[in-house]
Amino acid sequence: MPNRRAHLGIALACATPLAALAIQVCDLDGVAVNPNNGNETAGKSGTMRCRDGDTGQLRREQQLQRGVFMGSARWYKDGILEREHSVNERGNRDGLAREYAASQGPRNPLLREETYRDGQSVGLARSWYPEGPLRRVSFHGDDGREQAVAEFQRDGRLADLRCGPRPLLAPAADDAAWCGHAGPATVTLYGASGAAKSHLTHDRGERRRVETLWENGRTREVWQREGDGGFERRLAADGVRRYESRWVDVPRADAPARRVTVLEQEFAESGTLVRESRWRATERGRESAFERHWYLNGQPRDAQEFVSVDGQALRRDTAFHDNGRKASEGAWALGARGDARAFGVHSRYDPQGHLRAETHYDARGQVAREREFDESGRVTRDDEVFADGSRKAYSR
Repeated sequence: MPNRRAHLGIALACATPLAALAIQVCDLDGVAVNPNNGNETAGKSGTMRCRDGDTGQLRREQQLQRGVFMGSARWYKDGILEREHSVNERGNRDGLAREYAASQGPRNPLLREETYRDGQSVGLARSWYPEGPLRRVSFHGDDGREQAVAEFQRDGRLADLRCGPRPLLAPAADDAAWCGHAGPATVTLYGASGAAKSHLTHDRGERRRVETLWENGRTREVWQREGDGGFERRLAADGVRRYESRWVDVPRADAPARRVTVLEQEFAESGTLVRESRWRATERGRESAFERHWYLNGQPRDAQEFVSVDGQALRRDTAFHDNGRKASEGAWALGARGDARAFGVHSRYDPQGHLRAETHYDARGQVAREREFDESGRVTRDDEVFADGSRKAYSR
Protein backbone atom coordinates (compact mmCIF):
# COMPACT_ATOMS: atom_id res chain seq x y z
CA MET A 1 0.00 0.00 0.00
CA PRO A 2 1.55 3.39 -1.00
CA ASN A 3 2.42 5.80 1.81
CA ARG A 4 -0.47 8.26 1.46
CA ARG A 5 1.19 10.79 3.79
CA ALA A 6 4.15 11.07 1.46
CA HIS A 7 2.12 13.17 -0.94
CA LEU A 8 0.47 16.21 0.65
CA GLY A 9 -1.92 18.66 -1.02
CA ILE A 10 -3.56 21.88 0.04
CA ALA A 11 -7.29 22.11 -0.74
CA LEU A 12 -7.93 24.75 -3.38
CA ALA A 13 -11.58 25.37 -2.55
CA CYS A 14 -12.30 24.81 1.14
CA ALA A 15 -15.31 26.12 3.01
CA THR A 16 -13.48 28.39 5.51
CA PRO A 17 -10.10 30.17 5.74
CA LEU A 18 -9.14 27.91 8.64
CA ALA A 19 -10.05 24.82 6.67
CA ALA A 20 -7.97 26.11 3.76
CA LEU A 21 -4.87 25.75 5.94
CA ALA A 22 -5.61 22.14 6.88
CA ILE A 23 -3.26 19.54 5.38
CA GLN A 24 -5.09 17.13 3.10
CA VAL A 25 -4.00 13.76 1.76
CA CYS A 26 -5.31 12.92 -1.70
CA ASP A 27 -5.47 9.76 -3.80
CA LEU A 28 -6.71 8.92 -7.28
CA ASP A 29 -8.59 5.65 -7.13
CA GLY A 30 -6.35 4.54 -4.26
CA VAL A 31 -3.06 5.88 -5.63
CA ALA A 32 -1.55 8.81 -3.73
CA VAL A 33 -1.37 12.08 -5.72
CA ASN A 34 -0.57 15.72 -5.06
CA PRO A 35 -3.25 17.86 -6.81
CA ASN A 36 -0.84 20.80 -6.80
CA ASN A 37 1.63 18.86 -8.94
CA GLY A 38 0.25 18.58 -12.44
CA ASN A 39 2.83 15.92 -13.34
CA GLU A 40 1.15 13.47 -10.94
CA THR A 41 -2.31 13.87 -12.50
CA ALA A 42 -1.34 14.44 -16.15
CA GLY A 43 -3.34 12.24 -18.51
CA LYS A 44 -5.08 10.39 -15.69
CA SER A 45 -8.79 9.74 -15.24
CA GLY A 46 -10.81 8.71 -12.22
CA THR A 47 -12.06 10.13 -8.92
CA MET A 48 -9.66 12.00 -6.66
CA ARG A 49 -10.49 11.91 -2.96
CA CYS A 50 -8.88 14.17 -0.38
CA ARG A 51 -9.03 13.54 3.37
CA ASP A 52 -7.99 15.48 6.44
CA GLY A 53 -4.41 14.52 7.18
CA ASP A 54 -5.12 14.26 10.92
CA THR A 55 -8.62 12.82 11.20
CA GLY A 56 -8.93 10.96 7.92
CA GLN A 57 -12.34 12.53 7.29
CA LEU A 58 -13.30 12.97 3.64
CA ARG A 59 -12.92 16.61 2.52
CA ARG A 60 -13.54 16.55 -1.24
CA GLU A 61 -14.07 14.36 -4.27
CA GLN A 62 -13.32 15.47 -7.85
CA GLN A 63 -13.43 13.70 -11.15
CA LEU A 64 -10.40 13.75 -13.45
CA GLN A 65 -10.65 13.11 -17.16
CA ARG A 66 -7.34 12.76 -19.00
CA GLY A 67 -5.59 14.95 -16.45
CA VAL A 68 -8.26 17.67 -16.36
CA PHE A 69 -10.62 18.23 -13.43
CA MET A 70 -13.93 17.74 -15.22
CA GLY A 71 -17.21 16.24 -14.10
CA SER A 72 -18.61 16.01 -10.58
CA ALA A 73 -17.01 17.75 -7.58
CA ARG A 74 -18.06 17.40 -3.94
CA TRP A 75 -16.92 19.14 -0.74
CA TYR A 76 -17.44 17.81 2.77
CA LYS A 77 -17.42 19.31 6.26
CA ASP A 78 -16.67 16.95 9.14
CA GLY A 79 -17.29 14.13 6.71
CA ILE A 80 -20.77 15.43 5.74
CA LEU A 81 -21.56 16.61 2.19
CA GLU A 82 -21.62 20.45 2.08
CA ARG A 83 -21.77 21.29 -1.65
CA GLU A 84 -21.61 19.59 -5.01
CA HIS A 85 -21.56 20.59 -8.65
CA SER A 86 -20.02 19.65 -11.99
CA VAL A 87 -17.44 21.48 -14.08
CA ASN A 88 -16.77 21.40 -17.81
CA GLU A 89 -13.48 21.19 -19.66
CA ARG A 90 -12.92 24.92 -19.10
CA GLY A 91 -13.28 24.56 -15.35
CA ASN A 92 -16.63 26.40 -15.31
CA ARG A 93 -19.62 25.10 -13.41
CA ASP A 94 -21.99 23.29 -15.73
CA GLY A 95 -25.14 21.46 -14.68
CA LEU A 96 -26.89 21.06 -11.36
CA ALA A 97 -25.27 22.55 -8.23
CA ARG A 98 -26.37 22.04 -4.63
CA GLU A 99 -25.42 23.34 -1.19
CA TYR A 100 -26.27 21.64 2.11
CA ALA A 101 -26.34 22.66 5.77
CA ALA A 102 -23.52 20.31 6.77
CA SER A 103 -23.38 22.02 10.17
CA GLN A 104 -26.81 20.54 10.89
CA GLY A 105 -25.24 17.09 11.19
CA PRO A 106 -26.43 13.87 9.56
CA ARG A 107 -29.83 15.41 8.72
CA ASN A 108 -27.92 17.62 6.24
CA PRO A 109 -30.87 19.58 4.72
CA LEU A 110 -30.60 21.05 1.21
CA LEU A 111 -30.02 24.84 1.32
CA ARG A 112 -29.62 25.82 -2.35
CA GLU A 113 -30.08 24.31 -5.79
CA GLU A 114 -29.43 25.89 -9.17
CA THR A 115 -28.33 25.03 -12.69
CA TYR A 116 -25.23 26.40 -14.40
CA ARG A 117 -24.38 26.69 -18.05
CA ASP A 118 -20.68 27.26 -18.64
CA GLY A 119 -20.31 29.25 -15.41
CA GLN A 120 -23.58 31.18 -15.49
CA SER A 121 -26.68 30.43 -13.44
CA VAL A 122 -29.66 29.77 -15.75
CA GLY A 123 -33.28 28.87 -15.17
CA LEU A 124 -34.68 28.37 -11.67
CA ALA A 125 -32.53 28.74 -8.56
CA ARG A 126 -33.98 27.87 -5.17
CA SER A 127 -32.81 28.19 -1.57
CA TRP A 128 -34.34 26.89 1.65
CA TYR A 129 -34.21 27.60 5.36
CA PRO A 130 -32.36 24.89 7.32
CA GLU A 131 -35.72 23.90 8.78
CA GLY A 132 -37.03 23.14 5.28
CA PRO A 133 -39.33 26.01 4.11
CA LEU A 134 -38.55 27.69 0.79
CA ARG A 135 -36.53 30.88 1.35
CA ARG A 136 -35.94 32.26 -2.16
CA VAL A 137 -36.63 31.36 -5.77
CA SER A 138 -35.25 33.21 -8.79
CA PHE A 139 -35.13 32.77 -12.54
CA HIS A 140 -32.01 33.57 -14.55
CA GLY A 141 -32.01 34.18 -18.29
CA ASP A 142 -29.48 32.81 -20.75
CA ASP A 143 -27.21 35.78 -19.93
CA GLY A 144 -27.20 34.83 -16.23
CA ARG A 145 -29.22 37.87 -15.13
CA GLU A 146 -32.04 37.53 -12.64
CA GLN A 147 -35.38 38.15 -14.32
CA ALA A 148 -37.77 37.33 -11.48
CA VAL A 149 -37.44 36.74 -7.73
CA ALA A 150 -39.67 35.73 -4.84
CA GLU A 151 -38.48 35.64 -1.23
CA PHE A 152 -40.33 34.16 1.74
CA GLN A 153 -40.42 34.36 5.51
CA ARG A 154 -40.09 31.12 7.45
CA ASP A 155 -43.88 30.83 7.73
CA GLY A 156 -44.21 30.89 3.92
CA ARG A 157 -45.50 34.45 3.55
CA LEU A 158 -44.00 36.65 0.87
CA ALA A 159 -41.07 38.85 1.92
CA ASP A 160 -40.10 40.26 -1.50
CA LEU A 161 -41.21 40.01 -5.12
CA ARG A 162 -39.68 41.09 -8.41
CA CYS A 163 -41.66 40.16 -11.49
CA GLY A 164 -40.58 39.20 -14.96
CA PRO A 165 -42.22 39.90 -18.32
CA ARG A 166 -43.98 36.52 -18.13
CA PRO A 167 -44.54 33.82 -15.46
CA LEU A 168 -41.10 32.36 -14.69
CA LEU A 169 -41.08 30.95 -11.15
CA ALA A 170 -43.47 27.97 -11.42
CA PRO A 171 -43.76 25.45 -9.92
CA ALA A 172 -41.87 26.91 -6.95
CA ALA A 173 -43.94 30.12 -6.78
CA ASP A 174 -47.19 31.39 -8.31
CA ASP A 175 -45.83 34.53 -9.99
CA ALA A 176 -48.49 34.16 -12.69
CA ALA A 177 -51.08 35.29 -10.14
CA TRP A 178 -48.89 37.47 -7.93
CA CYS A 179 -47.48 39.47 -10.85
CA GLY A 180 -50.83 40.10 -12.51
CA HIS A 181 -50.14 38.14 -15.69
CA ALA A 182 -53.84 37.25 -15.76
CA GLY A 183 -54.95 40.76 -14.71
CA PRO A 184 -53.98 43.39 -12.11
CA ALA A 185 -53.10 41.81 -8.78
CA THR A 186 -52.03 43.09 -5.35
CA VAL A 187 -49.92 41.13 -2.88
CA THR A 188 -48.74 41.90 0.64
CA LEU A 189 -45.12 41.54 1.74
CA TYR A 190 -44.26 40.71 5.36
CA GLY A 191 -41.29 41.45 7.61
CA ALA A 192 -39.48 39.05 9.92
CA SER A 193 -41.71 40.16 12.81
CA GLY A 194 -44.76 38.86 10.94
CA ALA A 195 -46.26 42.32 10.36
CA ALA A 196 -47.18 43.52 6.87
CA LYS A 197 -44.50 45.86 5.49
CA SER A 198 -45.81 46.74 2.01
CA HIS A 199 -48.41 46.14 -0.70
CA LEU A 200 -47.39 45.64 -4.35
CA THR A 201 -49.65 45.87 -7.39
CA HIS A 202 -48.59 44.51 -10.80
CA ASP A 203 -50.25 44.33 -14.19
CA ARG A 204 -48.81 41.84 -16.72
CA GLY A 205 -45.57 41.79 -14.75
CA GLU A 206 -45.18 45.58 -14.64
CA ARG A 207 -45.13 47.19 -11.23
CA ARG A 208 -47.94 49.73 -11.00
CA ARG A 209 -48.09 50.61 -7.30
CA VAL A 210 -45.93 50.20 -4.19
CA GLU A 211 -47.25 51.09 -0.74
CA THR A 212 -44.86 50.72 2.22
CA LEU A 213 -46.14 50.78 5.78
CA TRP A 214 -45.12 52.13 9.18
CA GLU A 215 -44.96 49.75 12.13
CA ASN A 216 -48.43 50.95 13.15
CA GLY A 217 -49.85 49.81 9.80
CA ARG A 218 -50.32 53.32 8.36
CA THR A 219 -49.08 54.17 4.90
CA ARG A 220 -45.47 55.38 4.85
CA GLU A 221 -44.76 55.82 1.13
CA VAL A 222 -46.76 55.35 -2.06
CA TRP A 223 -45.32 55.01 -5.54
CA GLN A 224 -47.85 54.66 -8.36
CA ARG A 225 -47.71 54.65 -12.12
CA GLU A 226 -50.66 56.20 -14.00
CA GLY A 227 -50.77 56.14 -17.80
CA ASP A 228 -47.69 57.95 -19.12
CA GLY A 229 -46.65 59.20 -15.67
CA GLY A 230 -47.14 58.68 -11.99
CA PHE A 231 -46.58 60.03 -8.49
CA GLU A 232 -44.68 59.39 -5.27
CA ARG A 233 -46.02 60.32 -1.83
CA ARG A 234 -44.52 60.16 1.67
CA LEU A 235 -46.51 60.35 4.90
CA ALA A 236 -45.64 60.59 8.58
CA ALA A 237 -46.58 57.82 11.02
CA ASP A 238 -49.65 59.84 12.05
CA GLY A 239 -50.93 59.90 8.44
CA VAL A 240 -49.94 63.50 7.60
CA ARG A 241 -48.63 63.95 4.06
CA ARG A 242 -45.06 65.32 4.05
CA TYR A 243 -43.94 65.06 0.41
CA GLU A 244 -45.36 64.44 -3.05
CA SER A 245 -43.90 64.43 -6.55
CA ARG A 246 -45.28 63.71 -9.99
CA TRP A 247 -43.51 62.69 -13.17
CA VAL A 248 -44.25 62.11 -16.85
CA ASP A 249 -42.54 59.85 -19.38
CA VAL A 250 -41.10 61.87 -22.26
CA PRO A 251 -40.78 59.78 -25.48
CA ARG A 252 -37.42 59.73 -27.26
CA ALA A 253 -36.90 58.59 -30.83
CA ASP A 254 -33.66 56.64 -30.33
CA ALA A 255 -33.88 55.66 -26.65
CA PRO A 256 -36.34 54.57 -23.96
CA ALA A 257 -38.68 57.25 -22.64
CA ARG A 258 -37.13 59.57 -20.06
CA ARG A 259 -38.84 59.98 -16.69
CA VAL A 260 -39.12 63.70 -15.92
CA THR A 261 -40.30 65.10 -12.57
CA VAL A 262 -42.77 67.96 -13.18
CA LEU A 263 -44.04 68.63 -9.63
CA GLU A 264 -42.62 68.52 -6.11
CA GLN A 265 -44.44 69.51 -2.92
CA GLU A 266 -43.28 69.58 0.70
CA PHE A 267 -45.57 69.80 3.73
CA ALA A 268 -45.02 70.80 7.36
CA GLU A 269 -45.76 68.50 10.31
CA SER A 270 -49.22 70.03 10.47
CA GLY A 271 -49.86 69.09 6.82
CA THR A 272 -49.60 72.70 5.59
CA LEU A 273 -48.01 73.10 2.15
CA VAL A 274 -44.65 74.90 2.51
CA ARG A 275 -43.00 74.39 -0.92
CA GLU A 276 -44.17 73.68 -4.45
CA SER A 277 -41.99 73.45 -7.56
CA ARG A 278 -43.23 72.85 -11.09
CA TRP A 279 -41.36 72.15 -14.33
CA ARG A 280 -42.29 71.88 -18.00
CA ALA A 281 -41.20 68.63 -19.62
CA THR A 282 -39.08 69.01 -22.77
CA GLU A 283 -37.39 66.60 -25.17
CA ARG A 284 -34.08 67.29 -23.45
CA GLY A 285 -35.43 67.04 -19.92
CA ARG A 286 -37.29 69.83 -18.18
CA GLU A 287 -37.34 73.59 -17.61
CA SER A 288 -38.56 75.48 -14.57
CA ALA A 289 -42.13 76.82 -14.58
CA PHE A 290 -42.45 78.23 -11.04
CA GLU A 291 -41.52 77.68 -7.40
CA ARG A 292 -43.53 78.82 -4.38
CA HIS A 293 -43.07 78.79 -0.60
CA TRP A 294 -45.54 79.35 2.23
CA TYR A 295 -45.33 80.46 5.86
CA LEU A 296 -46.44 77.93 8.45
CA ASN A 297 -49.56 80.07 9.00
CA GLY A 298 -50.61 79.16 5.45
CA GLN A 299 -49.85 82.55 3.86
CA PRO A 300 -47.60 82.74 0.77
CA ARG A 301 -43.96 83.58 1.48
CA ASP A 302 -42.42 83.94 -1.98
CA ALA A 303 -42.86 82.85 -5.59
CA GLN A 304 -40.72 82.53 -8.68
CA GLU A 305 -42.29 82.26 -12.13
CA PHE A 306 -40.28 81.45 -15.25
CA VAL A 307 -41.65 82.88 -18.52
CA SER A 308 -40.48 84.04 -21.92
CA VAL A 309 -41.23 87.57 -23.18
CA ASP A 310 -40.28 88.44 -26.76
CA GLY A 311 -37.77 85.61 -26.76
CA GLN A 312 -36.18 86.70 -23.48
CA ALA A 313 -36.27 84.19 -20.62
CA LEU A 314 -37.42 85.92 -17.42
CA ARG A 315 -37.77 84.99 -13.78
CA ARG A 316 -40.44 86.98 -11.96
CA ASP A 317 -39.85 87.12 -8.20
CA THR A 318 -42.55 87.99 -5.68
CA ALA A 319 -42.19 88.08 -1.90
CA PHE A 320 -44.98 88.41 0.68
CA HIS A 321 -45.45 89.60 4.24
CA ASP A 322 -46.78 86.95 6.62
CA ASN A 323 -50.22 88.60 6.43
CA GLY A 324 -50.45 87.58 2.77
CA ARG A 325 -49.83 91.07 1.32
CA LYS A 326 -47.17 91.58 -1.30
CA ALA A 327 -43.75 92.68 0.00
CA SER A 328 -41.79 93.01 -3.25
CA GLU A 329 -41.84 92.09 -6.92
CA GLY A 330 -39.47 92.28 -9.86
CA ALA A 331 -38.15 90.44 -12.90
CA TRP A 332 -34.71 89.07 -13.82
CA ALA A 333 -33.43 88.38 -17.33
CA LEU A 334 -31.83 84.94 -17.48
CA GLY A 335 -28.73 84.22 -19.55
CA ALA A 336 -27.74 81.01 -21.31
CA ARG A 337 -25.30 80.13 -18.50
CA GLY A 338 -27.85 80.63 -15.74
CA ASP A 339 -26.75 84.17 -14.91
CA ALA A 340 -29.44 86.73 -14.08
CA ARG A 341 -29.64 90.52 -14.38
CA ALA A 342 -32.30 92.83 -13.00
CA PHE A 343 -34.95 93.69 -15.55
CA GLY A 344 -37.56 96.48 -15.69
CA VAL A 345 -39.05 97.94 -12.49
CA HIS A 346 -38.67 96.32 -9.06
CA SER A 347 -41.19 97.39 -6.40
CA ARG A 348 -41.44 97.14 -2.59
CA TYR A 349 -44.59 97.37 -0.46
CA ASP A 350 -45.34 97.83 3.23
CA PRO A 351 -47.38 95.28 5.28
CA GLN A 352 -50.53 97.30 4.54
CA GLY A 353 -50.02 96.84 0.79
CA HIS A 354 -48.91 100.41 0.00
CA LEU A 355 -46.23 100.91 -2.68
CA ARG A 356 -43.20 102.38 -0.87
CA ALA A 357 -40.30 102.13 -3.33
CA GLU A 358 -39.39 101.49 -6.98
CA THR A 359 -36.05 100.68 -8.59
CA HIS A 360 -35.79 101.06 -12.38
CA TYR A 361 -33.11 99.10 -14.27
CA ASP A 362 -31.70 99.81 -17.72
CA ALA A 363 -31.02 97.26 -20.49
CA ARG A 364 -27.70 96.29 -18.86
CA GLY A 365 -29.32 95.60 -15.50
CA GLN A 366 -27.89 98.74 -13.91
CA VAL A 367 -29.92 100.98 -11.59
CA ALA A 368 -31.21 103.96 -13.59
CA ARG A 369 -33.86 105.47 -11.30
CA GLU A 370 -35.07 105.18 -7.71
CA ARG A 371 -38.38 106.36 -6.27
CA GLU A 372 -39.84 106.35 -2.76
CA PHE A 373 -43.45 106.93 -1.64
CA ASP A 374 -45.28 107.70 1.58
CA GLU A 375 -48.34 105.81 2.85
CA SER A 376 -50.67 107.98 0.76
CA GLY A 377 -48.76 107.20 -2.44
CA ARG A 378 -47.11 110.61 -2.74
CA VAL A 379 -43.57 110.57 -4.18
CA THR A 380 -41.05 111.58 -1.52
CA ARG A 381 -37.90 110.91 -3.53
CA ASP A 382 -37.24 110.50 -7.26
CA ASP A 383 -33.59 110.19 -8.28
CA GLU A 384 -31.86 109.53 -11.54
CA VAL A 385 -28.87 107.23 -10.90
CA PHE A 386 -25.70 107.30 -12.99
CA ALA A 387 -23.10 104.61 -13.75
CA ASP A 388 -20.62 105.98 -11.16
CA GLY A 389 -23.25 105.83 -8.39
CA SER A 390 -23.95 109.55 -8.36
CA ARG A 391 -27.53 110.77 -8.61
CA LYS A 392 -29.72 113.80 -9.05
CA ALA A 393 -33.40 114.58 -8.75
CA TYR A 394 -35.18 113.06 -11.71
CA SER A 395 -36.70 115.49 -14.20
CA ARG A 396 -38.56 114.84 -17.38
